[in-house]
Amino acid sequence: MKTKSTLRRRTAAIERKTAETQIALRLTIEGTGKYKVSTGIRFLDHMLELFTRHGAFDLDLTCKGDLDVDQHHTVEDIGIALGEAFDRALGDKKGIMRAGYFLMTMDETLGIAAIDLSGRVSSVIDTKVKTRLVGDLQSELVDDFFEGFARGARANVHLKTMYGRSNHHKVEALFKAFARALRFACMRDQQLGDMLPSTKGLL
Repeated sequence: MKTKSTLRRRTAAIERKTAETQIALRLTIEGTGKYKVSTGIRFLDHMLELFTRHGAFDLDLTCKGDLDVDQHHTVEDIGIALGEAFDRALGDKKGIMRAGYFLMTMDETLGIAAIDLSGRVSSVIDTKVKTRLVGDLQSELVDDFFEGFARGARANVHLKTMYGRSNHHKVEALFKAFARALRFACMRDQQLGDMLPSTKGLL
């Protein structure tokens, strides 16, 4: 029986280069919450940093995007690249929990996240943010980030702010809930061992 110390650390490196963005990303699922993040959008940096810490991942990510045009390409492509990194690091997905959910409080705000690494792409996002900006991030792009992640990871991603006052807290609660739901989904299933968590034989 493999012990925690002898299990392979699941890692991935992604380079995504388009006419709009240049992204370099390194991910370790069995990390210690260490991060080095530079996206050109400080609030997005902050969300990715706390995502890494709450997920207990290690993440090194740099992005140079056409922010002089708009933030959309940068935010969406980072979501896609991060999703691709998880998909690649998990490999055939044998022996993982596959699905996870989490309720996260952030002072007066409550956020909920549910994820299924199902091999199928779907996302439903409800931030309840009404302002155009949260920090320096265009708030509508939170949806694009998580939709991009769902595409890259081939996953179902559902996020909802149940209630709250602060728009900062609404977004932060969702990123923290997402990190912890994903952390559980990626965990190795001690009961089922190396079995694929699907009756279809493929994820």
